[in-house]
Amino acid sequence: MTFHTVSITLYLAERDFSPGLSMKETVSNLVYEFRTKIGVTQEELAEKVGVTRQTIIAIEKGNYTPSVFLALKIAEFFKTSVKKAFYITYEK
Repeated sequence: MTFHTVSITLYLAERDFSPGLSMKETVSNLVYEFRTKIGVTQEELAEKVGVTRQTIIAIEKGNYTPSVFLALKIAEFFKTSVKKAFYITYEK
């Protein structure tokens, strides 16, 4: 199975970590994978969680990180945890 992770990049200041280190944090998600696995359209998911289809598109593309409230609603829809649907990756 191939996963298509999407991400949003946040650049953290050097002062947040060890001196001289700069890290990039990325919020990624598996919304597309969960959605297509059960055969739900973007429109159907959007309706169930109370947002527009454009919001679901932006989340799946990594152009938008949902609020905690919306992330909880999405995870609940898929009967999974927020941590399984949304996760952080780190790069130097």
